[in-house]
Parts: sequence; C-alpha cells; structure tokens
Amino acid sequence: MRQQTSFIFDLDGTLTDSVYQNVFAWKTALDSEGIPLAMWRIHRKIGMSGGLMLKMLAREIGLEIHPDQAKRLSDIHAKAYKELEGQISALPGAVELLDTLSRDKLKWCIATSGGMDTATINLKALGLDIADVNLITRDDVKYGKPDPDLFLAGANKLAVPIEECLVIGDAIWDMLAARRCKATGIGLLSGGYDTGELERAGALRVYEDPRALLQHLDEVASRPSP
Repeated sequence: MRQQTSFIFDLDGTLTDSVYQNVFAWKTALDSEGIPLAMWRIHRKIGMSGGLMLKMLAREIGLEIHPDQAKRLSDIHAKAYKELEGQISALPGAVELLDTLSRDKLKWCIATSGGMDTATINLKALGLDIADVNLITRDDVKYGKPDPDLFLAGANKLAVPIEECLVIGDAIWDMLAARRCKATGIGLLSGGYDTGELERAGALRVYEDPRALLQHLDEVASRPSP
C-alpha cells in the first residue's frame, strides 16, 4: 500500500512570525521578577516547554525558580504576549501551504509547546478557527519539547504512524523531539536558528520559510493519491 505523508507543524516561528515577540514577553516576565537575563539566552531556549525553559535558564545563571514563581512568570508572559498580538502575523506562504495540503487531502496538525492562550493568538494570525484545526498544545501532554510527546500526540490525532510524519519546525528542540519518536524533521530558518544547527539536530532538509517549503514540497513528501 502506498504510504501518504502526514505533516505535524510547530507554530511559533514555523507558521507565524512570533518568535521575537515570544522572547520579549519572556524578557518582560523575567524582568518583573528581578531575574537578569539577556534576550539572546531566552531566544536560544524558545521552542521547548516554558517550564523546562525556565529551569534551564535558571541553571545557566545559578538561580532557582520555585514553582509559585514559575507560575507567576508564565502568567506575566501570557499577558505580555497578548499585548503584542497586533505584531504577530502569518509567515510568508504559511496559509498557502496549509491550504495546499488540505486541497490535496494530506493530513496535517499543529503541535505547539505553548498553551491554548498563545496558540489561539497564533491561529488567529493564520486565519484559522481553533474548532477546525487538529491542535495539540502543551496542556495536552505530560512533557513538552524536546521530549516527543507533542508529536506522538499529533500522529495519534491524525491516526497515522509517527514514522510516516514530517515534523516541520524552526528550532533545534523540534528536530530533537522528531528524532526521539522516529519522525522525519524538516527545519525552517524563520525562527532564528541556522541551517547547520538544524541539520545537526536531525533535520533532513532545511528551507527558508513556509513559502520555500511549499515550493519544494515534492522533495520531502509523497505526492497526493490520484
């Protein structure tokens, strides 16, 4: 039987131009708690779950973030991100890519390390109704990226083997999580990581943005069935 490629998309930096707004929102939250962190350090952790990100950042600077403080940071981040909603837009080709997959009857879903609050903002930028999207958020799984739980849940929602899925992401954490569940990782440069970093983390191919992926879709995906 001919295998059909299915697609699991990250959201921030993969389909929407929102990575740096995410960085700024975390910077705002950390500043509010008197935690001094340069924005470049935050950017390097975007893409993993918020809880793990805070744990790793705290370890880098020798601080301990207690659970109640982590909750405050998460709440402040969500508020700051919401205030930047007007700056968040679909990346070039993102809407057309999803439309093409739907037209060709290729299955796709979105699996994000963010919660439902931030996912809703990004889906709005894509012109998508949350009720019409196969969506998995951090709220739906035990562990976020770089653990593979989000992508395994995505494959389960699509009712396809994870080995037949392409994971499309902009961060090394996406590629590492894809490797850990035997999915094929496809990297995008639209989140700020470079080609070498994404390839070393496991990306089979790396493209500039969703538009470039759409233009080269036949390089990575099986053609739609007649």
